[in-house]
Amino acid sequence: MNDFTLLNPNLWFRGRLALVTGASSGMGYDMALALGRCGANVGVHYRSNRKVAEELCDRIQQTDGKAVPLQADLIDPAQVAQLFNQLSTAFGSDIQMLVNNAGDWMNKCPIIDCSIEQWDRMFNVNARSVFLCCQQAVRLMVQHGQGGAIVNMGSLAGHTGGGGGTVPYAAAKAAVHTFTRGLAKELAPYRIRVNAIAPGMVDTPMVQGRVSPEAEKVLMAATPLKRFARPDEFNSAALFLLSPASSFITGEILEINGGLLMR
Repeated sequence: MNDFTLLNPNLWFRGRLALVTGASSGMGYDMALALGRCGANVGVHYRSNRKVAEELCDRIQQTDGKAVPLQADLIDPAQVAQLFNQLSTAFGSDIQMLVNNAGDWMNKCPIIDCSIEQWDRMFNVNARSVFLCCQQAVRLMVQHGQGGAIVNMGSLAGHTGGGGGTVPYAAAKAAVHTFTRGLAKELAPYRIRVNAIAPGMVDTPMVQGRVSPEAEKVLMAATPLKRFARPDEFNSAALFLLSPASSFITGEILEINGGLLMR
């Protein structure tokens, strides 16, 4: 891989197969579109919003990429296995890149009032889904023996414990961070790199309506860049971690939070 190729993402991503989970909204939507614009074949995963997933596939196919919408509930092992089978069948090849973006935030709730159902849901949608998708992807990556790259979506809350009332979410994201590091060690001999992105506050549908105007002001005041991130501001980081430009980076949690947490 020469320097010219590293500086031209279209030369690297063209024809390579990627899956982006939770791609029908927010950061996942923008990451899938960015991969498509670089010429990748993209599995656009969605759970319920088929219309947006299909519209995204149309946008990708108007650029240099190819895309197919794929539905699955990612906490169900059988549906996850079927998802990866459908992806391989659609493009006639095995996955080389995985972005585990699917997840959900929670309405604030003190831990003394937190139900078992709330706790389990946060771990299911934010951590169990990552485990199941990584497990399926890794089986295929190891089998074809050509290496691969995985990017998991962590969170600033996974470091700080959240802002109060979101402990189950924060704990689940901390689990994603630890899982990322452990899996990176386990898969290094197979040339499969595993990294994560830990966003701060992002202006996405997941956040909108769940943060009061007062809380927004406090968070923005505490952030050196004085604003929330846009979903598309994570595309370059994801592409970097998926590409050979980061070939000696694995087990890393990349902080993208406007300076809210500096480590």
